[in-house]
Amino acid sequence: MPYNRGMNRLDLLLPFSLTPPELARDLQKELSVPSLAMLLGRGKSTAMVTNDAFSRTLPHEAWLFENAAATSTDNSPPLARYLAHDAGMSLDEGFWFILQPFHLHVARDHLVLTDPRQLRISEEESQALFSSAQSVFSEDGKDLFYVSPSIWLLRADDWHGLRTSTPDAACGHNVDIWTPQGDRAREWRRLQNEVQMHWHDHAVNDARTGRGLKPINSVWLWGGAKAGTSTMRRFETAFSSTQSTPLLAALQTRQISDASTLLSTSAGHAILVLDDLSEPALTEDWAEWIARMNSMEERWFAPLLAALRQGQLKQLGITLNHHATLKTIDISKSALRKFWKKPALTALAA
Repeated sequence: MPYNRGMNRLDLLLPFSLTPPELARDLQKELSVPSLAMLLGRGKSTAMVTNDAFSRTLPHEAWLFENAAATSTDNSPPLARYLAHDAGMSLDEGFWFILQPFHLHVARDHLVLTDPRQLRISEEESQALFSSAQSVFSEDGKDLFYVSPSIWLLRADDWHGLRTSTPDAACGHNVDIWTPQGDRAREWRRLQNEVQMHWHDHAVNDARTGRGLKPINSVWLWGGAKAGTSTMRRFETAFSSTQSTPLLAALQTRQISDASTLLSTSAGHAILVLDDLSEPALTEDWAEWIARMNSMEERWFAPLLAALRQGQLKQLGITLNHHATLKTIDISKSALRKFWKKPALTALAA
């Protein structure tokens, strides 16, 4: 399939591609990504963002939303209305949140949010738990709607002032720090506790525990948005994780399996998101992180390097991030001619 010669710029976002400084050297030794090393080694750093360690939105999530909606937020991105639109729902009034079923892990003296990608919730399981949670919120005058196994939408007009956190920002940490804050936070916690009690001995969780799976024992509230229509720019996104996150689901135009397909069917400026690394990074499974990074070489990095060299892609930006740091490396065909700059992966250190 021939390349589309009208592609001026591609921004490649690699969530959780930056590694902790203390592990960076050892992890880089295990990587076999020569094309990425060439791109990063000869590119130029054009942006560097360092967030507060307790930010309610991760740097790459803020980057994606700001590029899509041309606005910033110090809360979790207001994605509820976009997901509702994609699900064919018309939200004409009220204030809406994303509500996600989750697993809370009991640590020594606090609760820890588990990455929802690990749960692999089935349609049947989600529908059963949704029915139970719906009755809890209905009794409090709040409407709960089903979108997908991992995404529900809650209307809570009087909660519009709550400050919420994205799940990835909270994963692996003490949830007390990232739980919703504001005048109605106590009401939210009460309803969350009621859902947890209903689910404690639910048949779905009994069956999951019997199969050695984590029980789905809580819900996470975020992404609050006022009803109405908003124009959001849509991007080409690609990811190979089993479940898309609500953020990617709200932004994606389509799933793309390889760089050649993207380059042959896109023109102008596109954004490509490869979310393969998030799951192993959040669980600190560095062996899996290495395997997934290496698997991107043939399918993504090598074709993008070739497209730059051949002039089929004019400009490539690679945006890397971890919990509190985001950096962008820009590469052009002329930059690749700088033979005195050696291929290197040092940019992968947070």
